[in-house]
Amino acid sequence: MTGTEDHALLARLALAEETARAAGQLALSWFNQRDSLIVETKKDAQDVVSQADREVEQMIDQRIRQAWAEDGFLGEESGLQSGTSGYTWVVDPIDGTSPYLNGMPSWCVSIAVLFEGEPIIGVIYAPCYDECYVAASGKGATLNGRKLQVDPARTLQNHVVGFGANSYVSPQAVGELLAALLTKGGNFIRIGSGALMLAWVAAGRVVGYFEPYMHAWDCLAGYCLVKEAGGWYLPFDTEGERLTKGAKVLAVAPGAQQELREIMGV
Repeated sequence: MTGTEDHALLARLALAEETARAAGQLALSWFNQRDSLIVETKKDAQDVVSQADREVEQMIDQRIRQAWAEDGFLGEESGLQSGTSGYTWVVDPIDGTSPYLNGMPSWCVSIAVLFEGEPIIGVIYAPCYDECYVAASGKGATLNGRKLQVDPARTLQNHVVGFGANSYVSPQAVGELLAALLTKGGNFIRIGSGALMLAWVAAGRVVGYFEPYMHAWDCLAGYCLVKEAGGWYLPFDTEGERLTKGAKVLAVAPGAQQELREIMGV
């Protein structure tokens, strides 16, 4: 990486962290008065969006536009805006909207930056825990400034795996995945935010996270975190409009990689 490229990376990293923290505080202010939120249904009754999601995403978009107008932007609520710089910001303003609306703390702001399709920055901020996960390509991963490194001694059998699913996948397929995991001696938890659980992989709180269908705005920041913490992730197709489509997601520490790949069929 040249000096110019490194400067561009670090400048965007600083903005990503600053923006994620500010967005988290805005989301938290709405969380504390969530009974007044207007909520709409999207794909089905489990897939909802609130006034808070839209306001937080607009704030993130405005901050990025002011600093890097030539960068692309993909937001869960606003869609894809193409750029000319090679950089694209991928944002979920509130990942875990269901926990958020129901008063649970397991939600977060997720901001990734891609360069020519590769995730090079990942910031995930969980306001209720005041935890900020930060990673950049070649710079490592941190949680509130503390370096993160996955533990290679953790396995499917001596740790727990994060799992998520939605109505894009049949109940039968979900059941088969979980049955395969349990058959191998594993166990799972689900908290309602895939982005936050990917950050937990980097932090060693879960040995891996897998989901049969997930969008880019949910996973790319977490992918950067896991990679920089020494884990592995299943590549996500970011070519053109594929960036807006869902795909299988898997991020995992080395000790569980082979078995979780077998379960996922990748």
